[in-house]
Amino acid sequence: MRERIIIANWKMNGTLESARAWIEAYRTLPAAANCRAVLCAPFVYLPEIVERLRGTPLEVGAQDVNENPSGAYTGEISAGMLADIGVSWCIVGHSERRRYYGDTDNRVAMKALAAAKAGIRPIVCVGETLEERERGETQTVILRQLNAVLAVMMPASIGAVAYEPVWAIGTGHVADPETAQAVHASIRRRIELVDQARAMTLPILYGGSVTPDNAAGLFAMPDIDGALVGGASLKATSFFAIGQA
Repeated sequence: MRERIIIANWKMNGTLESARAWIEAYRTLPAAANCRAVLCAPFVYLPEIVERLRGTPLEVGAQDVNENPSGAYTGEISAGMLADIGVSWCIVGHSERRRYYGDTDNRVAMKALAAAKAGIRPIVCVGETLEERERGETQTVILRQLNAVLAVMMPASIGAVAYEPVWAIGTGHVADPETAQAVHASIRRRIELVDQARAMTLPILYGGSVTPDNAAGLFAMPDIDGALVGGASLKATSFFAIGQA
């Protein structure tokens, strides 16, 4: 049975006070059965969040990482630095990083590799824009992005793959479960060509306007193993409810 995972991505939101309040609220809730939970917060809050969550089931992740181990890269954070403070997961290739900050498929792959080398589980994001979808290029885009990662590392080193259709992120529009399932299945088939055993255990998550109301329908699909949650993760109770689904 594949592991179920929900990942909170706060993006560039919150304050130290709100982060503390979120953690306290989450810790009062009962553990979500059969579901691993990860909180990906802004860099500046990670050290305190790691300390506050130490010894709890809720794991901590970063939202991005630099692909280089060290050097003259002002403003960047290395995987070694993240590992040094106790971060165990890291998002790479989020569509916002690709769109606004120029992350290429190759750079995303190198970020994933850097994270894995530091003992951090990379969450590899893939997804198509609305224009690409309307041109019937969804599968081509997804496989191109995934192949770049598979060219530099084995599936065993990938913590999770997250399919996040760009047209659904923060828009309130969510891919219907059957549409999302078709893409998830194609991702799993691609992994099978490299490592059949890992393809059966690799969590493939859906991201894009996931809420407590639509989560159960998505999770009922055979190849959707959890969610990368944006806006709905800013409230501890709604993130927890998605985990319960």
